Amino acid sequence: MKPISAKNLAERMGGTYHGEPTRIQGFATDHREVKPGDAFLAIKGARVDGHDFADQAMAAGALLVVSEKELDVPHVRVENLVAALSSLALSFRIAFDGPVVGITGSAGKTMTKEFVAAALSPLGPIKKTDGNRNTEYTAPLLWPEVTTGDAAVVVELSMRGMGQIAHLAEFCRPTHSLITNIGWAHLEQVGSRAAIAQAKGEILEALPQDGVAVLWKDDEFFDSLKARAWPRSTITFGYGEGCDCRIIGYEAVSWQSCLVRGFYLNLPWEAELPVVGRHLALNAAAAIAVAASVGISPQEASGELFGAEIPPMRMEIRDYNGALILLDTYNASVPGTLGAIETLSEMPCDGKRRAVLGEMRELGAFETEAHEMVGKALLNSSIDEVCFIGEPMVKTTAEMFRASGKPFTLAANIEEVRAFVAASQPGDTVLIKGSRALELERALETLQ
Repeated sequence: MKPISAKNLAERMGGTYHGEPTRIQGFATDHREVKPGDAFLAIKGARVDGHDFADQAMAAGALLVVSEKELDVPHVRVENLVAALSSLALSFRIAFDGPVVGITGSAGKTMTKEFVAAALSPLGPIKKTDGNRNTEYTAPLLWPEVTTGDAAVVVELSMRGMGQIAHLAEFCRPTHSLITNIGWAHLEQVGSRAAIAQAKGEILEALPQDGVAVLWKDDEFFDSLKARAWPRSTITFGYGEGCDCRIIGYEAVSWQSCLVRGFYLNLPWEAELPVVGRHLALNAAAAIAVAASVGISPQEASGELFGAEIPPMRMEIRDYNGALILLDTYNASVPGTLGAIETLSEMPCDGKRRAVLGEMRELGAFETEAHEMVGKALLNSSIDEVCFIGEPMVKTTAEMFRASGKPFTLAANIEEVRAFVAASQPGDTVLIKGSRALELERALETLQ
């Protein structure tokens, strides 16, 4: 990020600076992650108030604090931090005139973001959301990093309730809006899948009149989403005959790559992805559709996908004494969990197929049905041994196993998960999948 003077920062945020002249070089939202030269954002959460850590942040090297209160340290005083960050981001966004791709959806956002960034790379340098900085506090921080040399920007937008996507889109101002799918994540907050579709669809209404909506044509809510996008152009992706970007084939090459084939209109394409999973084909097709909409040929875009940066803990390959570990613990949605089960079932395996399945969260009234879907998929799969952890898995999925007579293991804590994984033999393949809150990757910490 190009350094910003404290005075300029305050002006962009609509606040006032109290302190000596200085120039910040970055931002930190956690006092434990402050780097010298940062501005520390004093976020007031439900349980922790960042203002209480202003002194620690300054001691760690912060040059100032962005605060909603008067402080005894150098600070930019703002009335509302969320509004100030939005104002900051918009002040940089309006200076950028290239394509801006906004991505949301119930599952697959981050992987799709990486594929889109790779597919757009023929345009030049692509700026993209780093990690999962996709909230009202972190999404704005991308924009001070955008430079005149960037050819396009790819942003991931998170949703926890109605109006949040609309807020993020106000300062991101996407020229292209991509919705991966309407699933069940955050059902607990909004009450129904129709409400999820309503909330996700806010990204479509943020498009300019010449903007482009990119939608999964097989989605149950496709028609309503397309209507939200009208009169803007809509490009579709999926497996069906009528899709603009249509998938016609999938082939696993190894545990670390797969081939996806398709057509964009009448133009064939073939993409090798640096990760395995039939469910990821849709993410690839969506990326090729976006690239085609800005003039990149489907063949060129698909050829770039192998260079996509795959985030950690997404079908990440680990080794344990000759057993292959598939670490997929970044999060757990229904489509992602079913896709991981399918991948483990269909790939070659010299030993046993084993799986640790942790609960899926934020599903509200759909919780039981969602875990029943996982149970059915497991019972119909070729997976040999399963370990369940988390109340919904124990209460619902494990009970389905008990009723079927098929053996299973229950884990009450991470140590028992670790013991299940440690029992793996050379040639076995072990999937570890569960909600981010469970942090199931901890089961591997002491295993060599």
